[in-house]
Amino acid sequence: MSHRTLAAHGLVVGYGPGPRVLDGATLTVPAGRRLALLGANGSGKTTLLRCLSGALRPGAGQVTVDDTRLEHTRRGLRAHRQEVQLVLQDPDDQLFSASVAQDVSFGPLNLGLPEDAVRARVDEALRLLGVAHLAGRPVHQLSYGERKRVAIAGAVAMRPCVLLLDEPTAGLDPTAVAEALAAVDRLQQHGSTVVMSTHDVDLALRWADEVAVVVDRAVVQGRPAAVLGDGELLARARLDRPWALTVGARLRALGLLPDGALPRDADALLAALPERPGVPT
Repeated sequence: MSHRTLAAHGLVVGYGPGPRVLDGATLTVPAGRRLALLGANGSGKTTLLRCLSGALRPGAGQVTVDDTRLEHTRRGLRAHRQEVQLVLQDPDDQLFSASVAQDVSFGPLNLGLPEDAVRARVDEALRLLGVAHLAGRPVHQLSYGERKRVAIAGAVAMRPCVLLLDEPTAGLDPTAVAEALAAVDRLQQHGSTVVMSTHDVDLALRWADEVAVVVDRAVVQGRPAAVLGDGELLARARLDRPWALTVGARLRALGLLPDGALPRDADALLAALPERPGVPT
């Protein structure tokens, strides 16, 4: 895997006679960075991800990888899917084999790789997602969180440069969320650029290097604190302001936080508070 820059330029997408879902949407996925994609239900997040992956052809605009345009031909899509992989929100939309190892091996086998190369990719993907101990387990015996990580492993086995994850933490309990995010961290350290769609503004603030909000059929992209601190934008997008920014701004107004960037999570917020005798921390 190596880092490449994935981008969407002026995408226009509609379904039937209704209003357009995307109308001039533009997004750049910086190589080697974490990008969180946010928006209300029905805003077009999944539609944008499907365009980026090549699964959906826009009515206008284009998708590029390192400035090379995606061609919606059999050859073009095959090449694109070796660079960019999409993992859907519901793992059961992608898991279909009898065992975990068989499911994860499906993509590499379709590339025509020799058996030892496929085995190496499967072992690597399962290890990175923390599910190597499940290799021989029937898929239907896995928990929901385990199925999500196995679905991601199937995409990782293709060794894409860019991994698109549609709501990978949705429906998970806090422990499973932590496990999923730890796995995503390992993927990035291993060389994947990761895009994660989510409704969780607090998660986006603390996790992402950049955020992109799908709103009014377009995309607003920038640094997490700047975008998620824009109250007018969040109101239009029907998103809440992250609690860390709200609390941090209030503490600063009370003179308890210094000027500068506001903390992005609880640990950073506590670390920024001044120590006062007799006040427990």
